[in-house]
Amino acid sequence: MSMMRGRGGPPQKAAAFGPSLKRILRLMAPDRLRIIWVVFLAAVSVGLSVVAPKVLGHATDLIFNGVVGQMLAKSFPAGTTKAAAVAGLKAHGQGQLADMLSGMGVVPGQGLDLGALGSVLMIVLALYIVAFFFNWSQGYITTGIVQRAMYRLRQQIEDKLDRLPMSHFQQESRGDVLSRVTNDIDNFSQTLNQTLTQLLIAALTVVGVLGMMFSISPLLAGISLLTVPVVAFLTVFIAKRSRVQFGVQWKSTGELNGHVEEMFTGHEIVKAFGQQEAAIEKFRVSNDELYESSAKAQFISGIIMPSMNFVSNLNYVVVAVLGGIQVASGIITIGSVQAFIQYSRQFSQPMAQIGSMINLLQSGVASAERVFDLIDAQEQTPDHVPAAKPAPARGRVVFDHVNFSYNPDEPLIKDLSLTAEPGETVAIVGPTGAGKTTLVNLLMRFYEIDSGKITVDGVDTSELTRDDLRRQFGMVLQDAWLFGGTIRENLAYGKLGATEEEILQAAEATHVDHFVRSLPDGYDTVLTDDGGGLSQGQRQLMTIARAWIANPGILILDEATSSVDTRTEVLIRQAMNRLRSGRTSFVIAHRLSTIRDADLILVMDDGRILEQGTHAELIEAKTFYYDLYMSQFGDPLFEEASTA
Repeated sequence: MSMMRGRGGPPQKAAAFGPSLKRILRLMAPDRLRIIWVVFLAAVSVGLSVVAPKVLGHATDLIFNGVVGQMLAKSFPAGTTKAAAVAGLKAHGQGQLADMLSGMGVVPGQGLDLGALGSVLMIVLALYIVAFFFNWSQGYITTGIVQRAMYRLRQQIEDKLDRLPMSHFQQESRGDVLSRVTNDIDNFSQTLNQTLTQLLIAALTVVGVLGMMFSISPLLAGISLLTVPVVAFLTVFIAKRSRVQFGVQWKSTGELNGHVEEMFTGHEIVKAFGQQEAAIEKFRVSNDELYESSAKAQFISGIIMPSMNFVSNLNYVVVAVLGGIQVASGIITIGSVQAFIQYSRQFSQPMAQIGSMINLLQSGVASAERVFDLIDAQEQTPDHVPAAKPAPARGRVVFDHVNFSYNPDEPLIKDLSLTAEPGETVAIVGPTGAGKTTLVNLLMRFYEIDSGKITVDGVDTSELTRDDLRRQFGMVLQDAWLFGGTIRENLAYGKLGATEEEILQAAEATHVDHFVRSLPDGYDTVLTDDGGGLSQGQRQLMTIARAWIANPGILILDEATSSVDTRTEVLIRQAMNRLRSGRTSFVIAHRLSTIRDADLILVMDDGRILEQGTHAELIEAKTFYYDLYMSQFGDPLFEEASTA
């Protein structure tokens, strides 16, 4: 539910329909031959389906001619021709009946030809069966085309995410990025599956049916054609108003989901402060708004099909009346009128489908635009080509007059220089916003420096590939990240192909083994994607064990013991001391007691190194570090609280 605010619902309208549609077609270009084959299959299927009613009308004519032929046998002698029968009817004052018979293939005295009727019906059955097969084939191929296109699109997205700079994920909400990758691609995929074939078949059906209608009766076809602008006007008129209400509906849905999420995640606080009634009232108001907007949206959109049916029924009445007059006048046969009425039904249905599909296609293209925006996002600077090869890790790190800013108008790191010798532990302290974490981000090339140089073992980090550079580092962050999988898999994440012995050794060294073995499934315990079931301290211990398995040349510890109790902190510090042995370590610390034994302490403020030295040297200097330290351990209130 955490992402529902960012989602709301599928976009209602594309901003640039034409260019986006062209890009979608380019996405499916590798399957162009299959697309041509789909168009051919659809055209054959529609053609056969369109021809079938006219052939069926011929069966109706055979039945009518046989029945009337038998009736005429009672009034005329055997061997009378149709012309003679027509003349006889006129002579007896039955001119209207004579005119009707003149346009038909009636033979006086000849009854129903069952053989001919059976042949026609078999032809109609064969036409529908072959049409079904071709229609099923093009639908099957189309589904494959769409899924391959989505496969390629997801690959592009996955590759793109790896090339996006860290700044992109800090500027965009996670919910919105995830919504583009999942919700928008799914909406786009469903739209293509639903509309690609249906629009093609509907368009071909309209053209084919209209052609058959004109071949039967240009007058009736012209009358049916008058319904097109009426259908188009009604579709646009209603769709515009339904889109507005759907927009309100999705907005209300997002607000309601956001409220439910907040109340669910903070239910303890809600109860603690007695805000249940206020939460329920706010839910009621949001729920009422959603109910009203949904009812309006569904009602307005539901008018489209009844309106289309009303216009279709009016057209049916007009065609039936005028068709009857033409049959009576001998202009067309009863079978032709029957076929025409069937065609008129077929003609109005795809028109309504095209109107609804266009609205659906707009929603899909709008989702595609959001995905394309992510694909087109500015990427991180490419790696240096040819890239330098990292030297065997010794751990000498040098910042040489480094300058950096997130915002060009607000410099953060200013002319910073420092040297960390191999095996040293460098602690970085300072107030919030001093630039401590930024320093580590620059070292890992999560961000690129504006000027200056950073070297690792004498090699400029900008000349290394990011992968080669980051393989030399192990990180333990303040926020413990675990993924859905077993504990063993989460520990082995630090090293591809880690052996069972390495996993157990790291777990024992970091005090993970003790609590893991107390779990029912031990190392095979399956964790949720947030490490549910483990305490924050246990999750932090696992990330430390993961770094141990990685066996890096340089360690980065960002307040790695902040989430563990005092006893566990002591154990972790012992383990980390063993882990840091022979390795260069950068430790970002707010709890100054954890870095007393650091070889070098850097005190930062406002992006600058104010002072540096060992703990004893900085305490003796009684400057900025001294004030920080005393604020934690020298305050009388602190001492009183700790004594109590």
